Amino acid sequence: MTAIAVERPSSASLKGHWIDDWNPEDPAFWANGGSKIAKRNLIFSIFSEHIGFSVWSLWSVMVLFLGPQYGFDPAQKFLLTAVPTLVGAGLRIPYTFAVARFGGRNWTIISASLLLIPSVLAAFMIKPGIEFSTLLILAATAGVGGGNFASSMANINAFFPNRYKGWALGINAGGGNIGVAAVQLVGLFVLATFGAAHPGYVAGIYIPLIVLATLGSALWMDNLSQARNEKRGMRDAVKEGHTWVMSLLYIGTFGSFIGFGFAFGQVLQVQFATQFNTPIKAAYLTFLGPLLGSLVRPVGGALADRLGGAKVTFVNFIAMGLGASVVLVAAQQRSLPLYIAGFISLFILSGLGNGSTYKMIPAIFKSKYASDDHQARRISGAVIGIAGAIGAVGGVLVNLAFRQSFLTYKDADAAYLAFIGFYALCVVVTWVVYLRPGARNKIAV
Repeated sequence: MTAIAVERPSSASLKGHWIDDWNPEDPAFWANGGSKIAKRNLIFSIFSEHIGFSVWSLWSVMVLFLGPQYGFDPAQKFLLTAVPTLVGAGLRIPYTFAVARFGGRNWTIISASLLLIPSVLAAFMIKPGIEFSTLLILAATAGVGGGNFASSMANINAFFPNRYKGWALGINAGGGNIGVAAVQLVGLFVLATFGAAHPGYVAGIYIPLIVLATLGSALWMDNLSQARNEKRGMRDAVKEGHTWVMSLLYIGTFGSFIGFGFAFGQVLQVQFATQFNTPIKAAYLTFLGPLLGSLVRPVGGALADRLGGAKVTFVNFIAMGLGASVVLVAAQQRSLPLYIAGFISLFILSGLGNGSTYKMIPAIFKSKYASDDHQARRISGAVIGIAGAIGAVGGVLVNLAFRQSFLTYKDADAAYLAFIGFYALCVVVTWVVYLRPGARNKIAV
């Protein structure tokens, strides 16, 4: 069976949608149908991953509906957003392996179907009087959406030739990240149309979309027989010092993006309670930051291609430290316009940093293993999986920092100081490891 046969499936492909002969690096193969197949798989991968991000971010919206009648304080609500972030981070590594174990199409069907569990539960169970422990369990199930990114990226990476991987992975990642903003727009729609008494409607809207994503994956996606995890790639990657450096930097970029996306609405309601005394007032703003951060992610990758990933990441972390400082001053001065401007800048900068740090990983190992392209691809692929999982933990840390700050000091100032300190650490690490003269002679990033 050839790859081109998938466009008009043979009896064998109808049985399993498996492609045994896939050679995207061959220009003739790519031009004569390979490109069409890869782009078709990309479209449905983006749709499924987008829904996954929305379900993962569901509780950033749900907590806005938990008014006084539910009896939960801000610290409990921050815990409700931290739990799905943690579960999603933990699932990213096994989801990466699942693509090779089950096939990209097959695992997309499975992972999309799993999104029904948190959506159905949230649609019917969230009512005044519900126990906090029950809500924690419901929030934890939403973590399955966090794993979709890893499996989607691993799958699409195998479909495209090296000359188009940056474009394909950037589009795939950006389309998924926008799911954070999309679910908040859905929340705004529900609040504006039905009021704060119907949180289940938000999750309910996603149930038919999940069904469509599952059916689309089943009908129009494919499995690649040769898409197999490299043996011992993960084991070798954990021995690389650069793995842990890049994981630290990714905590600062992606961790900030997903953490702020989950926490922004709650922080507005607590820090500026007078201006945001109803959920809908906060919902009008919560989607804007994640939307801009998602759209700008490919720009960060493009800048890294042109100027160097380490340079872009270094400057970006300096800017993030300044942005967090603006937020701190605005919070102390109770200046809402300055506060929103500072927070939106953090979203945009975290999106830029997502693109630049992600582009650094293959560049690092291409430089280190200049004479062995296979080794460079093998290690960088594993590092992307590890850094993606650890980076997502940053979202947990953001929410826990806000929670502890409000518990201890009744405001978020301590959390902002912690963010500034962490961004400063990332600036120093980026300089010492990749930009100082001695480092540049060893690794060109």
